[in-house]
Amino acid sequence: MLQQAFSRYINSFRGFSREIWILTLITFINRTGTMVLPFLSKYLKEDLHFSYNDIGTVMMFFGVGSMCGSWIGGKLSDKIGFYKVMIFSLFTSGILIFCIQFITTFIGLCIGMFVVMLIADMFRPAMYVSLGTYAKPENRTRAFTLVRLAVNLGFAAGPALGGLIIMGVGYKGLFWIDGLSCVTAILIFAFSVKEKKKLEVKSLNNNEEIVVKSVFKDIPFWIFLLGSYLTAMIFFQLFTTLPLYQSEWFDYNEFQIGLLMSMNGLIIFFLEMPMINYFERKGFNKLRIVFWGTFLISLSYFVLLINMWAGILVVGMILITFGEMLNFSFSNTFAMSRAPKGHEGRYMALYTMSFSLAHITSAKLGLKIIQSYGYQTNWLVMGIMGLVACFSFIYLQRMIFRVK
Repeated sequence: MLQQAFSRYINSFRGFSREIWILTLITFINRTGTMVLPFLSKYLKEDLHFSYNDIGTVMMFFGVGSMCGSWIGGKLSDKIGFYKVMIFSLFTSGILIFCIQFITTFIGLCIGMFVVMLIADMFRPAMYVSLGTYAKPENRTRAFTLVRLAVNLGFAAGPALGGLIIMGVGYKGLFWIDGLSCVTAILIFAFSVKEKKKLEVKSLNNNEEIVVKSVFKDIPFWIFLLGSYLTAMIFFQLFTTLPLYQSEWFDYNEFQIGLLMSMNGLIIFFLEMPMINYFERKGFNKLRIVFWGTFLISLSYFVLLINMWAGILVVGMILITFGEMLNFSFSNTFAMSRAPKGHEGRYMALYTMSFSLAHITSAKLGLKIIQSYGYQTNWLVMGIMGLVACFSFIYLQRMIFRVK
């Protein structure tokens, strides 16, 4: 029985092209080095002594830069190709991250974070388009999942290592590691992968046909973006308000917070690929899986209302992890499946922009609620917003079914 389970686990990783594996490798290198994000709110609070409101504003500029960069990256991917965009974005952002550590003023950090994310998040839609190009159509969902697996495996190692670096040399070390990982990753990509023109992206599900030619007229896609935005908005509390809550309410240090983050990555490493492979083989409806993922993320905040037991942090992390696995893998492929040929960059840009917009509002809203009403109110608000996202996915599924 154990041997059969191990065999199925290994088989879920078969069938990918060399380029997909290289994309996975550079993603792992980059995300292992991305130690700044989980500790950014703590860095601004403890090292620079910013107020909650100022932290929320800096994170808002972080999100605005991400949103603008996502749209520009998507447009450029359609115009000049994803390859050039990826190399420019990751190399330049690596250099900029080196520099951001020397900025300590509020205005300077607002501008600096905006510029860094403007350049850095041009990478995301370009990377999604590259996956659609280098992966076989039947492997596309698993290719998205494989790269997400590398992201989460990097996060499994990164935060715990980041906590040790903070305790050893301080927050400045995180910026050096993050910048170096960006430059290293893209150099590997540039020397290992040749540029390839985009292939036609066929629908990944016969029930998800493309019915419009312009992304701005695709009403079901905009409903999907609303649900994705709300889901991302509550999910990003994982990197902003949750570390502060773990520190202030339960007196966790950076290493303990990093271990909780690492648990998230390790669960995903061992379970996500076999689970996604199973759902693909069985032909489960993608939107229904996305719905259940959002529901579990929402539930993870409701359980935090039980605030007298530190073990609830583990329960909440497990729920948000399973929700993340179910939602993000299939929402990626649904977004790509809606894109007509030649519009992949625009569709994936808007999809990533929904996450960038979530960055803008998530930290600002969450920290404002905490400052005014406390952590418990914030968890309640986030849980309710997750339920609203669930209803949007239910409505979208019924809308697509009626069209068919």
